[in-house]
Amino acid sequence: MNGQALKVVGFGFRSGASLASLAGLLDTLTQRFGAIDALAATQSMCPLVQSLGQTRCLNVILVADVHLPSVTTFTQSAQSLQARGTGSVAEAVALLAAGPGAELLGPRHISADRQATAAIAIGTSL
Repeated sequence: MNGQALKVVGFGFRSGASLASLAGLLDTLTQRFGAIDALAATQSMCPLVQSLGQTRCLNVILVADVHLPSVTTFTQSAQSLQARGTGSVAEAVALLAAGPGAELLGPRHISADRQATAAIAIGTSL
């Protein structure tokens, strides 16, 4: 996909989040923004996102947790800032995975059970 725009959904979630929480968010973002090219997660949150990627036949891009504080996000959650050094894990992961110059298509979305968040970025990296 060199040089082509791609849409990456980044996830952040609590330890109690379920695959259904993430799947619901992905469905919402797909309905709003169209086809998604890849999913993204931090290395520490990989297993659940990998499971979703496998069920939806989507690649998962892993982002090092250490890079999260380097990203400016729309959302500024005090809890996320304290725990992970970024205002939104989902937004930071989406931006990092989508590559240099990536842009968020909006702030994060929160799952119905409030256990997970997801954000979508558009970029040119995969």
